[in-house]
Amino acid sequence: MYKKFENYLFNVLNSPVKKKGVLGLTLAAFIVAVALIPTKLVLAKMLPGKNNDTYSIYIDLPNGSSIEETKKVSECVVDIIQNEKEVLDAEVFLGSGSPLDFAGLIKGSHFKNSENLAEIVLNLTKKHHRDEPSYMMVQRLRPLIQGKCEALYPQTNIKFIEPPAGPPTMAAVVAEIYGSDAAGIRHLSERVKTIFQKTDGLVDIDIMQDEIYDKFEVRVNTDKISKSGLNVKQVNDILYLAFEGMEVAVKNSQKATDQIPIYLTLSQEGKKFASHDKVAIEMKLSGLKLMNQMGMMVPVTEIIDIVPVQSNPMIMSKDLHQMTNVLAETDMVSQVYPLMAARTAILKQFSDEYDITKNGLFNLELMDKKTKQLYTLKWDGEMKVTLDTFVDLGGAFIAALVLIFLLMVIYYKSFILSGIVLLGSFLSIIGVIAGHWVMNLFTADTFFLTATSLIGFIALIGISSRNSLLLIDFTKSLMVEKGLHKKEAIAYASATRAKPIFLTAAAIILASTLLASDAVFGGLGVSLIFGTIAAVIASLIVVPVLIDNSDLERHFNFHERKSVSILEP
Repeated sequence: MYKKFENYLFNVLNSPVKKKGVLGLTLAAFIVAVALIPTKLVLAKMLPGKNNDTYSIYIDLPNGSSIEETKKVSECVVDIIQNEKEVLDAEVFLGSGSPLDFAGLIKGSHFKNSENLAEIVLNLTKKHHRDEPSYMMVQRLRPLIQGKCEALYPQTNIKFIEPPAGPPTMAAVVAEIYGSDAAGIRHLSERVKTIFQKTDGLVDIDIMQDEIYDKFEVRVNTDKISKSGLNVKQVNDILYLAFEGMEVAVKNSQKATDQIPIYLTLSQEGKKFASHDKVAIEMKLSGLKLMNQMGMMVPVTEIIDIVPVQSNPMIMSKDLHQMTNVLAETDMVSQVYPLMAARTAILKQFSDEYDITKNGLFNLELMDKKTKQLYTLKWDGEMKVTLDTFVDLGGAFIAALVLIFLLMVIYYKSFILSGIVLLGSFLSIIGVIAGHWVMNLFTADTFFLTATSLIGFIALIGISSRNSLLLIDFTKSLMVEKGLHKKEAIAYASATRAKPIFLTAAAIILASTLLASDAVFGGLGVSLIFGTIAAVIASLIVVPVLIDNSDLERHFNFHERKSVSILEP
């Protein structure tokens, strides 16, 4: 077998047409493999979806909503998920967030403390005992739950939160909007949210800011209080007693070491208002009466003023700059491509109101044409982590190539031979990218080119370099010590080195199959498997052709002499 390969390679090296064919096919394969990325046949992503045993559902009603409204939406969600056979149980937290977990730490669920908020935690059967991954379940349930339960009350927002597969981020795509005018930031964020809603692949869109809503303030009229023979404390106490509850007495019990406080408050039905208007509040408060110093009962409505006002939204800041965040998750797609589509739409549609300047690679600066206020839009979230990671890994890859090249230059004292070693190592990228395309054809969801894929590619550089290095050294010894001519030496060296190269490749491929099925490290396994195959082909076919095209006689100081048998010492 190896003799046949030696003869085949010798024939290739003796035919200029076949050598050009090998180099042409290699160049074509490289171009086709790289073209798979811009044509979106292979998609890049920081990390794919992780198959978890739990995930959360965040319910966010408009500010000012009651706990009963929040409960009704929560019950709607629970009615749907309780029909899922893979859901073991669900925990509902009304008016608060769940106990802190990995995802909630970043998304701020522990700060939830309002009647319009709720969180539902779902516990699933173990991932090894179910066919559907958690992220596929989320993709299937999201439109069903949002379509049915968000329609109960306007502006209700239901989001699905999964534990992150990698570095925790606030969301897959985060648009940070900075400025000095709160109203301008709010207006710009609403427009960005509209763009996100129209962008394919983006879901669970929300703005991290309080809604401005109408409410009523109960203001104490001190003049009327003094004329009625009452004081302000009496008014505060009766309002707090009615709607919050106060301790009015204690109860002693033989089963308790301390006195048990007794609270007095209105019933849940008694606290409800007939409608959201001033008349309903006046009717409710008219039933509360206070006794003045003369023993007369004075209705609370006689000594207070009910004034309609707007709510005061929370002011957010980052690095001492006022800002807000527009958040969006991705629906089983890479965050890179929806972000680019949203950014293009912003550049096109916002020009009617803003003068837009590009800042850096993706960020934008927008100046309001009327007010001349300057706003900055920065991209954060998983997109920024992806960009930083790929830049760092790209830098590590370039550094590895440069170091290998410098070491080879020192060893061989030849830039050409060092370049051949470098090129042979780089050609494994063909197998890495093509492998992801092949795997994408056989998987139910998208098989992404991830950060772990690039780690596998960098790891392959050393293996490929070693194969080329040993091939060149063996060729040198055959020429210098045995007197073989260049083509004979290259063909014999390649055929002889083929067996250990195949054995090494087989060990890598078999070991990497364990990683290929993993949700997070699948990219690493696929890169090692298919990249190794490409590296073997490059080492045994392409590198020998490149070596033959170099002037080995001059590099090795080869002089024509009678050749010696390979088997002789």
